[in-house]
Amino acid sequence: DVQLQASGGGLVQAGGSLRLSCAASGFSFGDVAIGWFRQAPGKEREGVSCISKIDGSTYYVDFVKGRFTISSDNAENTVYLQMNSLKPEDTAVYYCAADRACSPYRMRIRGFDYWGQGTQVTVSS
Repeated sequence: DVQLQASGGGLVQAGGSLRLSCAASGFSFGDVAIGWFRQAPGKEREGVSCISKIDGSTYYVDFVKGRFTISSDNAENTVYLQMNSLKPEDTAVYYCAADRACSPYRMRIRGFDYWGQGTQVTVSS
């Protein structure tokens, strides 16, 4: 079984930074990617970023490019999302998920295989 634990959320002022962590374990043969998603109240869950455990390749949705950075600490099986220049519209519950690939298509359809508990990020203006 795959277990995912997201943490690091909190309250920050606009322009500030947060670093989210996703501790992952129990990957099966086909689960080689970690993605970050977010969901604001009343809105659909949307993809943010993902990273491949196979080759380290990454993907970012347009609205976070240049502000967010995804990285992986393979020794600790942890994926991070460094969020800088935060905006009020970044306010959401952030989830990490595991999938068979870091695919823009699967990010769009939220088709990842396993999901963890979310962590709340609130950006004040």
